[in-house]
Amino acid sequence: MKFKYNRSLLYTLTTTVLLMFTQCTDLEEEVLDEVLGGESANIESTLAAAYDRLGDGTFVNNTDVLALQEYTTDVALLPTRGSDWGDGGKHREMHEFTWTPSSSNVASSWDKLTNGITRSLTAVKTISESDDAQRDMYLAEAKVLLDFYIYTTLDLYAQAPYRDPLVEDAPLEIRTAPEAIDELIEEVESLLPDLSAFGQNSTHTGRFTREAAYAFLAEMYLNRAVLKDRYNASSAFDFTETSVDGTSTDMDKVIEYTTKIIDSGAFQLESNYFHNFDIDNSGASEHIFAVVQKVDYIRNGDNDLGYVHQARNQRPSPNTRGTNASCTTPEFFATWDNNREDPRFSRKYQYSDGTWFMNDGTTGSVPAEDFVPNSDNDVWFHFNRGLLHGQQYGPKLGEDGDFIMTTDGRIEVFQLYMEKSAETPMDFTPELDFDNPYETIFAQNQINRGVRIFKFEHDPENGNGSSNVDIPIYRLGGIYTMRAEAYFRKGETTSALNDINALRISRTREELYGSVAGTPINSLDETTLYNEIGFELYWELKDRPKAIRFGRYDEAYTGKAATDPLRRVFPIPQSAIDVTEELTQNYGYDQ
Repeated sequence: MKFKYNRSLLYTLTTTVLLMFTQCTDLEEEVLDEVLGGESANIESTLAAAYDRLGDGTFVNNTDVLALQEYTTDVALLPTRGSDWGDGGKHREMHEFTWTPSSSNVASSWDKLTNGITRSLTAVKTISESDDAQRDMYLAEAKVLLDFYIYTTLDLYAQAPYRDPLVEDAPLEIRTAPEAIDELIEEVESLLPDLSAFGQNSTHTGRFTREAAYAFLAEMYLNRAVLKDRYNASSAFDFTETSVDGTSTDMDKVIEYTTKIIDSGAFQLESNYFHNFDIDNSGASEHIFAVVQKVDYIRNGDNDLGYVHQARNQRPSPNTRGTNASCTTPEFFATWDNNREDPRFSRKYQYSDGTWFMNDGTTGSVPAEDFVPNSDNDVWFHFNRGLLHGQQYGPKLGEDGDFIMTTDGRIEVFQLYMEKSAETPMDFTPELDFDNPYETIFAQNQINRGVRIFKFEHDPENGNGSSNVDIPIYRLGGIYTMRAEAYFRKGETTSALNDINALRISRTREELYGSVAGTPINSLDETTLYNEIGFELYWELKDRPKAIRFGRYDEAYTGKAATDPLRRVFPIPQSAIDVTEELTQNYGYDQ
């Protein structure tokens, strides 16, 4: 992770801090009551270790928080594909809503998030005892980061462990969502004066600045009603409840904090929507708070969000490939009907000699002009971005293990077939058509099915597993959607429509289509707003909370039957219950 205090700090993390904390993640081996605490040498290393937990899987891979926030929705799923991705059903159970307290994705996310709490508590303790000149700023960052881990745990599990880091032998507390959400909001608001403004005091997108805290507060206020009344059978959440400080309502607070960010001028909407998710997106103009990744000697970033949708025979370089895992649902794909000209739907790649990769069989070859960094001159093929559907095209490997080239040295483009079903064209069908509609299992000759999301760029620098792509947690596009939703829930539909259209017209298409801007819409109802938020934030770990707020989460959709509201939270892992007497199982999971 590129935590930019200094390079010697990062080296210290590699050799000492990370080794210390790797022992604190497995609740089957360590009692939670014993894990929450610890000692460390200095404020920078403990704070860096707390930030580092955002990466290393937690918010950047395919099986932890993303599995819980995306695969459980009408946007994404990871089905079993013939001989691949069975893994005991752990992936498909997320979309089928058949998870249990023993499910590995549920347990892994809990372990990593509570380890984030642990690291943050250690940072708070260490910084509190420091006389560093920047103590107050570092302490505010550590506390807000702690609150972020706690909030995410409450969002997913309705409970979160806590121990007062400043009281020796303090008892373990289990904070619960209905009460803790107000406490978190109150604390983060109190810390605002001590946080640095973005870009000052060496701050950047990888640290909690005042603007990042505004985004965090807006998110908590937007979801506060849900966390207070999770099992509301009709999803009639009280979004206009009086705010924590008693001065306004929850939605007024969302508008207040998002407006502070928008009006700050520190961030700008990207005309090329996909630049937010490029390999070179570090410091992108929309990023407010992000998991900063880098392929280096400290820790290689995670490439899951880039390559998990690509099929095995889709190769950015001869030595890298996709893994043919995730896809989107027919329901989400259908929301783009009559909107496929939107710049956020797809974007074609143009090579420097003017060649466009059309991905429709008309591009016979592309120039071999790019080479993978730090490779043995591996030529680099660029796929298009966005939602890929229909027959796919790209390079193929020759017998020498390199791409097949034309006689004039260009990369030849072929119609592609599935690697493990060689007679099956790589035709990404919108329809999934499972043999059993509630079991997300494909036979071997069905593994091509499902529209793929090529949103985050696949980084081929260090094999399939590493990436330089920063993963935004809060970015300006999402801030506009939060404000639009808050206006809408207050009945101020015109203001909501203005924010949605600000996003639509700020994005432009590629030069192939005249670099035209997206088109505004004329009206806004609840379904349209739901879809527009999806257009902006798909595959960014925001879809489950959105679906719950809009009352869509319990509904049946492809691969999922209608479900009970108890599934709006996940069970506490059985491994944690077994060793921590203070924990109790969530409603409906103890039977």
